Amino acid sequence: MSLVTHLGFPRIGLKRELKRALEAHWRGEAPAAALPDTARALRARHWQLARDAGADVVPCNDFSLYDHVLDTAVLFDAIPERYRPVFAESRLDGYFAMARGHKRGGHDLHALEMTKWFDTNYHYLVPELHAGQRFALAGAKPLAEFLEAKALGHHARPVLLGPVSFLLLSKAVDGSDRLALLDALLPAYAELLRQLAEAGADWVQLDEPCLVLDQDGDDHAAYRRAYAALATANGPKILLASYFGALGDNLALATSLPVDGLHIDLARTPQQLGAVLDALPAGRVLSCGVIDGRNVWRSRPARVLPLLRQALARLGDDRLWLAPSCSLLHVPIDLAAETALEPARRATMAFARQKLEELRVYADALAGHAEAEAALQAQQALLDRQAQQPGVCNPAVRARLHELSPQTMLRRSPYATRRVTQAEALALPPLPTTTIGSFPQTDELRQARAAHRGGRLDDAAYEALLQAEVERVVRFQEVIGLDVLVHGEPERNDMVEYFGEQLDGYLFTRLGWVQSYGSRCVKPPVIWGDVARPAPMTVRWSTYAQSLTERPMKGMLTGPVTMLQWSFVRDDLPRETVCRQIALALRDEVHDLEAVGIKVIQIDEPALREGLPLRRADWPGYLAWAVESFRIAAGGVRDATQIHTHMCYSEFNDIIEAVAAMDADVISIETSRSRMELLDAFARFRYPNGIGPGVYDIHSPRVPTQEEMLGLLRKALEVLRPEQLWINPDCGLKTRGWPEVEAALRGMLACARQLRAELAAAAATAAV
Repeated sequence: MSLVTHLGFPRIGLKRELKRALEAHWRGEAPAAALPDTARALRARHWQLARDAGADVVPCNDFSLYDHVLDTAVLFDAIPERYRPVFAESRLDGYFAMARGHKRGGHDLHALEMTKWFDTNYHYLVPELHAGQRFALAGAKPLAEFLEAKALGHHARPVLLGPVSFLLLSKAVDGSDRLALLDALLPAYAELLRQLAEAGADWVQLDEPCLVLDQDGDDHAAYRRAYAALATANGPKILLASYFGALGDNLALATSLPVDGLHIDLARTPQQLGAVLDALPAGRVLSCGVIDGRNVWRSRPARVLPLLRQALARLGDDRLWLAPSCSLLHVPIDLAAETALEPARRATMAFARQKLEELRVYADALAGHAEAEAALQAQQALLDRQAQQPGVCNPAVRARLHELSPQTMLRRSPYATRRVTQAEALALPPLPTTTIGSFPQTDELRQARAAHRGGRLDDAAYEALLQAEVERVVRFQEVIGLDVLVHGEPERNDMVEYFGEQLDGYLFTRLGWVQSYGSRCVKPPVIWGDVARPAPMTVRWSTYAQSLTERPMKGMLTGPVTMLQWSFVRDDLPRETVCRQIALALRDEVHDLEAVGIKVIQIDEPALREGLPLRRADWPGYLAWAVESFRIAAGGVRDATQIHTHMCYSEFNDIIEAVAAMDADVISIETSRSRMELLDAFARFRYPNGIGPGVYDIHSPRVPTQEEMLGLLRKALEVLRPEQLWINPDCGLKTRGWPEVEAALRGMLACARQLRAELAAAAATAAV
């Protein structure tokens, strides 16, 4: 019978046990053993869950306390020198210093840069390398977790990020060639493989996700050199894992490498199966990723069974493995906990556990079990029936999409004209200051929200608490001197979920958590039908906040591409169609905000770069509809209405033309971790509109000094005109505490005052 396995499992726990253990550890509220004990219990639970669901082999070392790329850097001693003193005091403190920054005991360290893991909403820490970098096997995590799984009776396969992808995903801080470090890195990998084999591992999974990207001759040579060396390491058999796309023109390379098995993504790119089967050497295992590891819908047997039967006919039982398309890190753990979902809709969904159960049924069906074949027929019939249910297709939404015209996407005047009009309407000082949107969500707020949802706090009391929090935030911003205010978003649980709850076509889970980074978890809404806005969503709170102050109040919206990317999206319509539906709903909200006097409206698009296809040939099509969707949402407003957007953790070189085409009046971006490097793309492009480069890294608990922020702003003024520059943090402040927020913002505003004085003095001198 074909083997059932998977590439990795969610780490956080069904009830976010890892999040709570991490945050208690960081606050110093838990004993030293609490975090390792929680991690060990979660691993044991998840291995058993996978086996109970039907997995024959479970991965190990897929667990991480923060990020698997960071784990790899620490494992092979790729630790920047500035962190080594902290590592010398405590290995765990050093690890978290790289992840979050560190400011105590005489150390004041920035965190490593963080960016998106391919086109997902998971963030990884970017290792820092340099010419002459030395590597060594400096830890035992993969071996220890393999032995842990083995002791519990599991047939386990260790998972490692492959050496070539590790280097390609890293950053050479001196501009040197990362792949030139391969020969120094390979002995450490080889030593680890030998240790795993000696411990009894029969297979090891080496993830090389960069094989689905555009790769050049130097990259290909690196793969050949790496795997030729690892083939002689006396290690376990190697499963080379690719995912998130097709191997494409890297197929001949992948199938020529001296490995024992190959994993491919057939959920996203089923069309590659025939070519892979033709190229696969005799005797090699093929792991077929037929179940979508990035979405929550049950698979369609009418699509999956033909693929598996094609593979089985060519390979036979012993060479065919069944798996999800990628690690299950990107989906929630267990649908069984979602007892409140409407049963018919719930029956169409599958979380991590259910995906493994599906694979077991497919394996049984391939083995000729009539019961399994009948179950798959029933599943397909159910999915077909659900596609005809009310709400899946909304004729009014479809008609409105059909009526879209180029004029829908236009502002009334070009930016140069709007800038003059907005300057008169808003009367802001030079270098205007603002924040990205949210302010700290205190324990009191979270408890009140939970009590309200649970019926323990009535509407009037909850409303009064939220109004008091909005007023508190507004008064605080006035006192410290911010120029453009926000209401702080105390009513919002999440920047996507909050809007999805008010739109037709969405449903919501209770425990559908997935990891975004570290302890940060999100609960993506699920888009199952056509999207429409039945009523205004933010107007009431924006109007109330504006009534409290004479200063401009930003209306805060999440943009259509981010609403799409950070949801689990229906799989029966093109993604661009769903995105345009969301854009039309947001357009109505923008115009309603404008009608009640909100002069600044921010439409956040932090996920625009994330959605960029992995192959450059596919970029133009995606960027066209992504930009169009933003412009649908922002189109038609008056010249005096200032449209902002926000993006974070993006390589702007890739998309700068598209960012300009969005034609937002102001864009705020994450730049503090990169020390303003991301501004280079805007400078080279001569981006004309307003830019707010973040000077305060809100993903770290450390409070930056005024000197540090001032230095960043001066670097920004080296490439931006003063009239372009806005001053703001990197991102929303929801996850931070009030003391650090107040200290950081007061420092930021002091920097703004100092720079304004310097600019005024320089202008006076020039006038003389």
